[in-house]
Amino acid sequence: MTVALLSSAVATPVLGRLGAGPHRRATILATLAVVVAGSALTVLPLPFAWLLAGRAAQGVGLGLTALMMGVARDHLPEERSAAVIALISVVSIIGAGVGYPLAALLAELGGVRAAYGLGLVVTAAALLTAWHSMPEAPEDRSAHVDVASAVVLAAALLLVLFLAGERNLWSRHLAVVAGLAVVAVVLLCVWAVIELRSTTPLVDVRAVRHPAAAGANLAMFVGGIGMYLLLTLITRYAQTPHDAGYGFGLTTFVAGLVLIPFSVLGFVAGKLTPRVRTRNADPLLLAGSAVVVGGGFALFAAARSDLTELFAAMGVLGFGVGGFSAVMPGVILAVTPRSETSSAMSFNYVVRSVGYSLGSAIGGLILAAGTGPGRLFPDDSVYTTAALVGIGAMAITTLTSLALARRRSSETNP
Repeated sequence: MTVALLSSAVATPVLGRLGAGPHRRATILATLAVVVAGSALTVLPLPFAWLLAGRAAQGVGLGLTALMMGVARDHLPEERSAAVIALISVVSIIGAGVGYPLAALLAELGGVRAAYGLGLVVTAAALLTAWHSMPEAPEDRSAHVDVASAVVLAAALLLVLFLAGERNLWSRHLAVVAGLAVVAVVLLCVWAVIELRSTTPLVDVRAVRHPAAAGANLAMFVGGIGMYLLLTLITRYAQTPHDAGYGFGLTTFVAGLVLIPFSVLGFVAGKLTPRVRTRNADPLLLAGSAVVVGGGFALFAAARSDLTELFAAMGVLGFGVGGFSAVMPGVILAVTPRSETSSAMSFNYVVRSVGYSLGSAIGGLILAAGTGPGRLFPDDSVYTTAALVGIGAMAITTLTSLALARRRSSETNP
């Protein structure tokens, strides 16, 4: 799972720049071909190293979401493109509620290779669909990729995601973690300087620095930490065996079913949000969605002794995440040139990936800290502590979104 996330972090900004140019169709088809090849490697009975290579190739496909938004913005009327972009943003997240239980069921019936077979079928269908329907990009677009910038950003993101994924390193070698974190910050600063000096930047940092875009990315980062933290807590709690004094001891497949309310209500929120949003209301909807996610944390902290309560908390989380995801592109694209759609949204998705990774890491660290010597599972009260941390993260997200709304209001009503 980690190698897919790492390859995604590296590929996403590069694909975003290529997708902003005249070769977007070729970029999309080539990327999907790589994903199909990687999916085949995960299915074939090859050594484990090949499975890792296949997972890395699959991770490249996670960078396609921003390119799809660029296609929608370029080729659909504005009123329709906004709804389609919102839906793309939502389904890129809530699809987990469908994919996880299906993959878990196939894994239980036919092993992990059978589960990966589902991925091969889906990605092959995506490639065929894109081949028949993907239009060419508008002319007069630049697709130059600043290689030096891409390498520096990739190195920084690899360090960040490595640190997020290696939770044991935090507790055993804190000095090493601090040193690597400093190196990552330095690399990000170097990358920003390179981008500002480049005539063809990988990401238009000046546009990203716009208060609306910067605030939205900050909200995405902190909100992503909270959203994935709660998702991790609920799924882990559901699978904890009864011997721990709590939990439900669910199998991987049944635990995956807990994600269904997340997907269903997330999809509902994604369909409802475009109907009520306006450009001025986007930041307010971000804030409202963050409050809903915070409500999911509060529900989980207060009531989790019954499985229906976990379903309820997951449904509240899905509704909040769906609304948040649907409105986020509108906040960023309102201040982004049409030609930079893929690049701007790619940066936002990298921020989201880092936030999700840190949310998972923070959840693991809190639970590990609450696990006594010689015990396999943390105390039940530690889950409440983790939920309170999540409420704090969503409070910061809400305040950031309200600050964006206040600024937007002052700009439109001087």
